[in-house]
Amino acid sequence: MTEAWDAVVIGAGPAGLMAAEELGRAGHQVLVAEAKPSAARKFLMAGKSGLNLTKDEPFEQLITRYGEAADWLAPMVRAFDAKAVQTWAQGLGSELFTGSTGRIFPKVMKASPLLRAWLGRLGGYGVQIRTRWRWAGWDGSALTFETPDGSVRIEAGAVVLALGGASWARLGSDGAWRPLLQERAVEVSPFKPANAGLLVEWSKHLAPQFGQPLKGIALRAGGQVSRGEAVISQRGLEGGGIYSVCAVVREGAVLHMDLLPDLEAAEVARRLSRPRGKASLSNHLRKALKLSPASVALLQEFGRPLPQEAVDLARLIKALPVKHAGLRPLDEAISAAGGVCRDAVDGNLMLKQIPGTFCAGEMLDWEAPTGGYLLTACLATGRWAGRAAADYLASSATR
Repeated sequence: MTEAWDAVVIGAGPAGLMAAEELGRAGHQVLVAEAKPSAARKFLMAGKSGLNLTKDEPFEQLITRYGEAADWLAPMVRAFDAKAVQTWAQGLGSELFTGSTGRIFPKVMKASPLLRAWLGRLGGYGVQIRTRWRWAGWDGSALTFETPDGSVRIEAGAVVLALGGASWARLGSDGAWRPLLQERAVEVSPFKPANAGLLVEWSKHLAPQFGQPLKGIALRAGGQVSRGEAVISQRGLEGGGIYSVCAVVREGAVLHMDLLPDLEAAEVARRLSRPRGKASLSNHLRKALKLSPASVALLQEFGRPLPQEAVDLARLIKALPVKHAGLRPLDEAISAAGGVCRDAVDGNLMLKQIPGTFCAGEMLDWEAPTGGYLLTACLATGRWAGRAAADYLASSATR
């Protein structure tokens, strides 16, 4: 069985749906093929914690969050920046609000209403979405899919691959597409965990602190500083503060935690020098420095034996070495580094080895911290690839 479509988008996550929107708006017949039973499963999962759409930052600040890929992504994100993301979401009926840190959320604090409106818009463009269709590669020029009704071949004028990275496989991002592209000589970087927690083998003394937050701290690694929070979990350390430095930690940078970033070391030492009487060291730390029980426990865990001199103890509190066993496994990470290399695509995100086939979203080799940056770039690259695919179809029609 062979079907013919103007364009096929493989992957019904945010990048794929945005590409389909651009192609549908341009008047093309578009098929979206999704391996899972429903669309945008990772998007919906993210919505359970509020659906952080983007970050209310000017482009010049926003683009720096993409690290080494910033110059590559710059034209795409500039064309669909934080303000554009908000306008797009509002156009789908979502009322938005800005949190205290500048993060943008739907007022309903979930993804499902936005997704329903988005799928409705795509339906209005004639876009068809077929689920439980797993891409199996090519048969000559045709795409092949394994479906509940057997194998299906599709001939398409343009293809957008938006298959995700390799984290959260149960939601669809399993990286199974990697060998299919490598067989066609497309360069793909190995996947690595990004926005992942740290594995720590705690002593039994830390058990009472599991689930406790570490607030008002700073994390330093490889020249980067994060003032985000962390949480002590049974398996290690989690949270936005950890995620924002995990890329450099993954590459070998030593991680230190400043338990009192708003105080200079000299002031910490002065407060520690106060007479403590019969108070235990833990109580003295809490009273003199207002350290939380969780911070005191972490100081004991990573710093024992604690220095007796106030100056030395202050120095340790300001730069506590975090002893860990690396990042959580790839499939437990929020996102992944690695994927289709920059040199494998042209400026339109079209694969150099496969003309007419474009890539978008997390399957491209870039990474960013949480805070709306991941979704912003997925939407931006999806839009960019979708528009480029539409232009490719238009130019093909005139040949």
